[in-house]
Amino acid sequence: MDWQKLINENQLEELVGKSQEKPQLIYKHSTRCGTSSLIKSRLERAAAPSGMDFYFLDLIAYRSLSDKIAQSFGVSHESPQVLLIQNGECIYHQSHGAIYMEEIAAQSMRA
Repeated sequence: MDWQKLINENQLEELVGKSQEKPQLIYKHSTRCGTSSLIKSRLERAAAPSGMDFYFLDLIAYRSLSDKIAQSFGVSHESPQVLLIQNGECIYHQSHGAIYMEEIAAQSMRA
C-alpha cells in the first residue's frame, strides 16, 4: 500500500481534481484507536485495486482537515473511515469494521 499523507487543504483540492481522472481514497485514521489500527492493517494486507490513489489522514494531528472533508462531501465524521472520491464527489463511504478493500474496489468500478 502506497499511502500519501494528506495534511492540508491544498492537497485536498488536488485530490478532488485528480478524482476526475481516477478514484481517490481517503482513509481517516485515529492514532489513539485500536480499531483504526486494525482496519489500516486489514487494508494494507488486501490487494489494492490499480488505478486508484490512497491518502492517509491522521485525524488527531489534522482534525480541522478531517472536519473540512466531512463538510465538503456531506459525510458525517467517523473514525476509522474511508471516503471514495470520484468526479469530485464522494461516491462511497464506510466506517469502522465495515471497511473492506474488496468493497472499495467494487464501488470504484460502479461509478
